[in-house]
Amino acid sequence: MAEAASKDFIGIGRRKTAVARVLLAPGSGRFVVNRRPLDTYFPTDTLRGHALQPLVAIDGADKYDLRVNVKGGGPNGQAGAVRLGIARALLKVDAAMRPTLKSQGLLTRDPRMKERKKYGQPGARKRFQFSKR
Repeated sequence: MAEAASKDFIGIGRRKTAVARVLLAPGSGRFVVNRRPLDTYFPTDTLRGHALQPLVAIDGADKYDLRVNVKGGGPNGQAGAVRLGIARALLKVDAAMRPTLKSQGLLTRDPRMKERKKYGQPGARKRFQFSKR
């Protein structure tokens, strides 16, 4: 059992409030997200494509098995977190992939977060209605 664990490569990805832990191992292309197949967890082609972007970039979609545990956020944030986690795990497999992944922007964590609501206002930027008289 310890021998199989040594072949796993771990990558952690975050996007908005979503956090994805990715276990990447050499295999035949199985992709499981939260114990469900990729097709059922990410129902749209856009989300699947976004999550699989690092594997497509290195032409390794059928070379690795992936087990992903993702929580928090919504579907888009989770797909972005999975994408970053896969890219970071691939770097641990082979550091020579870095230029390919970096040129496509797959190693950069997206810093955009939801802005907090401020006191005295109904939202982050919106103001209460102004009345001159």
